Amino acid sequence: MGKPAFVFTFILYAILAGVRSEDAFYEELYIKSMEKGNVLNHFQFTTVWNSSISDDETFQHYRLFPKALGDVLSRYKVQELHLSQTQGLWKHEHWGYPPEDTPPGVELWVWFQPNYGSIDQVWAELVNALSGLFCASLNFMDSKATVIPRWSFRPMGLASEYYSFDSRFMRYSALPKEIVCTENLTPWEKLLPCESQAGLAGLFNAMKLYDASFHSLGLHVRPVCQDRDCKLAGIELKQTLTVVFNPSSSNRGSLSGYQNWSIKSMFGRSIHEACPMSSFSKVYVDTTLHKQMLLSPEPDEVVNIKRGGEKRMYNVYDVKKHAAKGKIFNLQGSYNAKVKYGEIIPPPLYAQRFVTGYGLEKGGITTILHNSLDTNLTVIYMETIPWYLRVYFSSIRIEAYKIQTKPYKTHFIPGKDRSRPSQLELVFRLRPLSVTKITMEFERAFLKWTEYPPDANHGFYVNSAVISTVLPSGQQYTAVPQNASTFRESLKDESSQFFLRIHTESLLVSLPTPDFSMPYNVICLACTVVAIAFGSLHNLTTRRFVVMDPNKKIDNPLQKLKKLFSRKKESETREEEKDDSETKENEDKTKNNKDSLSEGNDSESDKKRDGSKKTKVKAKGKDGGGKT
Repeated sequence: MGKPAFVFTFILYAILAGVRSEDAFYEELYIKSMEKGNVLNHFQFTTVWNSSISDDETFQHYRLFPKALGDVLSRYKVQELHLSQTQGLWKHEHWGYPPEDTPPGVELWVWFQPNYGSIDQVWAELVNALSGLFCASLNFMDSKATVIPRWSFRPMGLASEYYSFDSRFMRYSALPKEIVCTENLTPWEKLLPCESQAGLAGLFNAMKLYDASFHSLGLHVRPVCQDRDCKLAGIELKQTLTVVFNPSSSNRGSLSGYQNWSIKSMFGRSIHEACPMSSFSKVYVDTTLHKQMLLSPEPDEVVNIKRGGEKRMYNVYDVKKHAAKGKIFNLQGSYNAKVKYGEIIPPPLYAQRFVTGYGLEKGGITTILHNSLDTNLTVIYMETIPWYLRVYFSSIRIEAYKIQTKPYKTHFIPGKDRSRPSQLELVFRLRPLSVTKITMEFERAFLKWTEYPPDANHGFYVNSAVISTVLPSGQQYTAVPQNASTFRESLKDESSQFFLRIHTESLLVSLPTPDFSMPYNVICLACTVVAIAFGSLHNLTTRRFVVMDPNKKIDNPLQKLKKLFSRKKESETREEEKDDSETKENEDKTKNNKDSLSEGNDSESDKKRDGSKKTKVKAKGKDGGGKT
């Protein structure tokens, strides 16, 4: 192949790869002042990738879509993935419906692609991979905490009718005890194109986020349509963060008793710039409940819409305009007078759930559903109960004003000890303006002592119940439509029906718990008994018995102590005398040695003198002989 042909092929491949990897990124922030001084902040970061999730060559080239997540999706053939990590409880009765409803703790539900081996094995590998990716304890989502819902969780994205009704490819699990903290926020924000360096993600201050009344992280992946005819498929990655602050109670407002707020007072930071990778960066302020609120700076656009029969007013801000050229964007909401709170209007559907009964043998679960609409409402109710709470199917009752309601459909799978939880799904109708009660009874099981957690007396958590329905009215409904990707598209929503999924409270149940301090007491008692028995036997077998004179006077303890001290004094004096005698002997020896040394030196000096005299005499004799 010649050089021009090679260059042409390379350019063509680059163009095709660029066309294939077309994707867009949008960042949005929805702010809503609620009743009782609470302020809702909902961040939504959406990445739409012009590729098919079922194509094997899709996850070969990346631009804005995170590679770490793409590798997991392609490795385990995931069709849809929905993960939420929540700290706190959303109060539907007082706050209405959130943009995304999540239960306390961690919730994960996944749709897998068909014809891909054993789904149970793939699910076990997937939760371990996600556990390492998001620094969460998802590896505890084993068979004892996983169920296969039949009606409650349908695909949220593009799917065929046959695939949507085949629940074999779906798995659901939740961990209500999981705690969400900074180590979960850090890997989540690293999936963003700009991370937390620029854009709306720059407001993420862990000290402020985890000091809020409610905090939730969400991640959702689904296939979507890129055009109206759905001839062009795409992949949508939606990352959400929902946080609720209370400026009035925490004195964040500028005036005491007012519901004033600002971005910097809530997050401790301001917006410095928009993410350069984003197609648009918007902030929406919902002033439907508080139209007397004064916003600073002035909004770029005020949108009045009617969604589901309810009028709403949104103030729209373009972050790229307000944070351009080094400007600092600090949105503020204030009031000229004290805020007067009126009666809170409840949402069309909300629920409460609690544990009934007494003792540690049997108990019950009661759920109360409130329908404030003047029409019938068909709901799907799902319960996931751990295996150690053995539910009696015959005890399940649905009553409205003491009139029993028969469900349209019932799906119940009893739990199996140490293998699977109990699963219940009910489809029934709520009467207009009614209060419906669902009750069931259970029996507590005995656990092995190795199955108790370290805080056994704290109790055991039960997953939240899931309620799904379709509302005929959009009252207090703030979620993005199912056929839309961004919050901006919900401003043009003209739907007449709204899909709703809400979660109840998670429950805390006490089980028969042994006294874990008893082993310590048993060990101490056993050691004491052994020590006493061994001591007596040892004394009997090793002690020497001597006949004592009965007439001999026995000293009392004080006399024995005196004798003991006197013996010690005598021994000390004897030792001192020995030391003195030894020192004297040593001194005498040293003196004798010195004397002997001096005598030896004297004798040697005398010998030297005699020798010198003799030499002198000999010399004289020689001299005399010469003379003669």
